Amino acid sequence: MILATFHRQDGALALGLVQREAGLIIDAQVAAQRLDGRPEPRFQSMLSLIDGGPAALDRLRELGRRAMAEGLACLPLSSVRLAAPVPQPPQMRDFSVFETHMRNAAVGMARLRRHRQQADWPLPVPEQIQIPEAFVQQPVYYKTNRFSVVGHEHEVQWPRYSQRLDYELEFGIFLARRGRDISRSQARDYIFGYTIFNDFSARDAQEFEMTAPFGPTKGKDFDTGNVLGPWIVTPDELPDPYALRMSARVNGELWSDCSSAGMVHQFEDMIAHVSRDETLHAGEFFGSGTAGGGCGLELDRWIQPGDVIELEVEGIGKLRNRVVRSP
Repeated sequence: MILATFHRQDGALALGLVQREAGLIIDAQVAAQRLDGRPEPRFQSMLSLIDGGPAALDRLRELGRRAMAEGLACLPLSSVRLAAPVPQPPQMRDFSVFETHMRNAAVGMARLRRHRQQADWPLPVPEQIQIPEAFVQQPVYYKTNRFSVVGHEHEVQWPRYSQRLDYELEFGIFLARRGRDISRSQARDYIFGYTIFNDFSARDAQEFEMTAPFGPTKGKDFDTGNVLGPWIVTPDELPDPYALRMSARVNGELWSDCSSAGMVHQFEDMIAHVSRDETLHAGEFFGSGTAGGGCGLELDRWIQPGDVIELEVEGIGKLRNRVVRSP
């Protein structure tokens, strides 16, 4: 299934079931009211649906079939404004698991540091970058701001303190249920579904603050900086999430052409690692980290105010946003 959160005409958020081929979205709660004469508490939000478990998904699937057959609660997908699938996740963790990105980004950060210091020392090449032992041994991550989430087609506000804003081509998962000390063999059962993630980054701020060494902090944390969407696809839609083509376009021009095949640690590894002696909760988000070649820092190409960035991940869809600078 393809599941979305969207804005009704009155501005209220609603849970939707996307019929991609038909170009329609079914308002789940309206369908329940019209077809069964009563609201469905599990359809109040995406988090309510996740909390409802497999039974809630089965109920939505059955209701969707009836709604399509009778033409009830069906809206043109093009007529609605999508929100982030989970507008305020209970927790957000973003990982770094693509070795190519690690090498390329280290060179990119060195380039920014040389510019900041007005120096002329030679830049390393990716092959010279020493990969930390921790990166190889375990999935590494940071916790990002769950309150700064926006969705597809929302404007991203360029932070005033930055001259080098960057996109990051990622995808990620939402957790299906609560768990602790989850084994890798069990971890796939904890994946509710997949979405695209654009982890916008203020690279000049990030470069300086991480010399502490600490962070990232303001390199990542600013309003509208975390973009999720356009929707969630359930695992049955992606038989192999580790062989997906991923791309980024800026104003229609292809900048990044990547694959999810280069993950040193997969989502199952992340779940097993983070859940050691720590309870994970339904609706938490795990980001894959940037795919190799999936950001301007690696390419030494920089987006500008007014640019439209479109991320596409095979089997999931397209996530599009415009970056704007306030006066």
